[in-house]
Amino acid sequence: MLSAYGDFIRIRFLTMLAYRVNYYSGILIYTLNIGVYYFTYMAIYGEGESIGGFTSMQMTTYVAVSWMARAFYFNNLDREISTDIRDGSIAVQIIRPYNYVLVKMMQGLGEGMFRFLLFMIPGMAIAMLLFPIQLPSDPAAWVGFLVMLFFSFLINSQLNVITGLAAFFVENNEGMMRLKRVVVDLFSGLILPISFFPGWLAAISEWLPFQAITYLPGSVFTGRIQGVGIWNVLGIQIVWFAVLLVPMVVIWRMARRRLFIQGG
Repeated sequence: MLSAYGDFIRIRFLTMLAYRVNYYSGILIYTLNIGVYYFTYMAIYGEGESIGGFTSMQMTTYVAVSWMARAFYFNNLDREISTDIRDGSIAVQIIRPYNYVLVKMMQGLGEGMFRFLLFMIPGMAIAMLLFPIQLPSDPAAWVGFLVMLFFSFLINSQLNVITGLAAFFVENNEGMMRLKRVVVDLFSGLILPISFFPGWLAAISEWLPFQAITYLPGSVFTGRIQGVGIWNVLGIQIVWFAVLLVPMVVIWRMARRRLFIQGG
């Protein structure tokens, strides 16, 4: 059974590889996004040395690594699950001898591996040629960041699965998916680092899972979090991964009991 789940990773990777040309434009778009944020922040910093706990160099690095990390953890599992529910194919998926939710997570991992190798790494290399990015010199920062990047994928995928499964109850969750994407991009620290938020909003963000997706890994990569602090923030990610398992499993079990097919 484990090898079967591994096949889902491999098949999704090969499927993405067949359409890899589509991602070359994605690298360009992400690089343009980094450029827009870079010039915006440089205008904001001016002659200032530090804003929100970030130096100008750290901010440039944070912007670049955050956008390229998004290339790895981003997926459309919510939309895939919602489509399966609306067209009725979920009924066939459920009776097959595997866990549907786990299969979706494996497919997302296969897509993430493709994006890591053929999107994130080349995109980061291009960004380093264009912008003043400072890579970590501490091996612990590299190890911590890569481990945290994997948990970023897990947490983001869990949120996507939960949002997708909501289609069992609301039938059309298009608005929910759009809202989720905006909330994740904003409160994860992708659009604006959480340290730039007003004090009350930053305090609220610390109790939400979104910071574990972008802000905490980016802070490790830029050197704002070092030493033992790296493993402390990794612990935050692990806790949120465990917490989000509960609603994901509960919603899936509830959904299976009330399944009705709209089409197919």
